[in-house]
Amino acid sequence: MKMGSFRACLGTTLVFVVFELCRVCCDITDGNAEHLKREHSLMKPYQGVGSQWDFSGSTLVTSSYVRLTPDERSKQGSIWNTVPCYLKDWEMHVQFKVHGTGKKNLHGDGIAIWYTKDRLHPGPVFGNQDQFLGLAIFLDTFHTYSNDDAADRSFPYISAMVNNGSLSYDHGKDGRSSELGGCSAEIRNRDHDTYVAIRYSKGRLTVMVDVDDKNEWKECIDIGGVRLPTGYFFGASAATGDLSDNHDIISMKLYQLMVEHTPEEENLDWTKIEPSVSLLKSPKDNIDDPTGNFRGTPLTGWKVFLLLLCALLGIVVCAVVGAVVFQKRQERNKRFY
Repeated sequence: MKMGSFRACLGTTLVFVVFELCRVCCDITDGNAEHLKREHSLMKPYQGVGSQWDFSGSTLVTSSYVRLTPDERSKQGSIWNTVPCYLKDWEMHVQFKVHGTGKKNLHGDGIAIWYTKDRLHPGPVFGNQDQFLGLAIFLDTFHTYSNDDAADRSFPYISAMVNNGSLSYDHGKDGRSSELGGCSAEIRNRDHDTYVAIRYSKGRLTVMVDVDDKNEWKECIDIGGVRLPTGYFFGASAATGDLSDNHDIISMKLYQLMVEHTPEEENLDWTKIEPSVSLLKSPKDNIDDPTGNFRGTPLTGWKVFLLLLCALLGIVVCAVVGAVVFQKRQERNKRFY
């Protein structure tokens, strides 16, 4: 095989690698306005509040933010979209701010982002009802779990929970028994903007955060086998107990993801789907996982692709090196004739 052929093969492979890496890095939408669903979005100056959004409890709507709770004890507040969402594939970007005068470990409970069947039902789970139907993403800033098994888990902590109405959120263990996955993230008293992105597409739930003022998403949760129906409502809630914080929502922007489904999937009545997760092990097994990170599914498609690509590149490089060595030996042998 000639050296020119190897160089051409290597060049083509590298171009393909760059293309795929760009595609992977852009997996979370950059906020294409064409796909923004305004009927499900909350943005300044919050003109939709009162028609497309309802609020309850201690929630205060200003021109700059929606404050779910003030920095006062024993407060609960929430804001809910009045329009049910019938998108099969979507991505929600939430800009939020948690801040207060309390010390590092003396502050409020945190914020929850919801996609649930019912709305405006105050309760003990970050200001919303327990045993809900749907999805919850908890931005938990208050550590209550004193067990030594959680020594490696630092707070604030972001986690996900899918509920079919049968599970209760265990505050005593920071919801660990029903958690699907999570990560630690410094989200309190930051001087810059903080964001969380929640993506649901083709049965996969992905949560990304941008809290370090780097203008880039960092993966927090990636779980497959998630089933969520259409026709549920988006919302956000927060609560304070003996300790407090300001819990602010700056914006909630929902984007439609343009994804193709099989004819069988298209013919399903998505409103009848029961919220569930197909896991290789029970979420309760997370109790014995000190890191709190749980992956109950195989590698995602692009991760498998990158592994195979690395292997292919290794083979190509070895082939090129082998060809160079072989050519040098041939030239050396010619000198002896």
